[in-house]
Amino acid sequence: MTDNSFAPSPAPSDVPVEETDFGFRSVRKEEKKNLVRGVFDSVAGQYDVMNDIMSLGIHRIWKRIFVTELGPQPGLTLLDLAGGTGDISFGWLKAGGGPVVMTDINRSMLSVGRDRALNRGLVSDLSFCVVDAEAIPVRDMSVDRVSIAFGLRNCTDKLAVIREARRVLKPGGRFLCLEFSRVQVAALAPIYDAWSFKVLPAMGGMVAKDRESYQYLAESIRMFPDQETLADMFREAGLSHVRYQSLSGGIAAIHSGWRI
Repeated sequence: MTDNSFAPSPAPSDVPVEETDFGFRSVRKEEKKNLVRGVFDSVAGQYDVMNDIMSLGIHRIWKRIFVTELGPQPGLTLLDLAGGTGDISFGWLKAGGGPVVMTDINRSMLSVGRDRALNRGLVSDLSFCVVDAEAIPVRDMSVDRVSIAFGLRNCTDKLAVIREARRVLKPGGRFLCLEFSRVQVAALAPIYDAWSFKVLPAMGGMVAKDRESYQYLAESIRMFPDQETLADMFREAGLSHVRYQSLSGGIAAIHSGWRI
């Protein structure tokens, strides 16, 4: 009988390489965060302008609906993940919500958000922190609401983000996600595809001087889980009373779940 207790470990080439999507490309999991960081370093200065172009301004309506769903109240705290240039944090505060911690993994995006907050005089109940949403440096059961808008699809481990959101929520707290989703109106699909893969990259090249980043953004939307799949991920992460609301024929959707 052979004793394999001290058998040599597999050579590095024999160890399976974990991969994930970066748009339509497959990349090593450990590479994605740097690739995504590069995209948002590139587009940060033109991000708000390009959001208006990408959605024909409709993203502003979606965000207003999202903030209303968050249910801002003076006594509630919000952790805004992937807060970008600040639209959700600002909307929460303007609607009467309590203190906000606005976070983003990308320092360039967070700097734009901080400058916008200063210009609007929104600093007394707003703090900023560079945070990886997959490992939130916040204690368990410490916030009332967690939000992420148009950021989850750029995360490497989406389920880890949802689990982290649940972990930091107080019992009775709620996690909400606004994200591009799966079009549910058949007649809209070919128009949306043409807009996403032909018009957007071209406009990204003209406005932001960066066609490739906007090509990635369009591809990342198609790789994101559909409405039902994401709802199942919320449940798998331990959230309760999970529901979603499709917006604009499914172009975007709001998912929510409670920590009970």
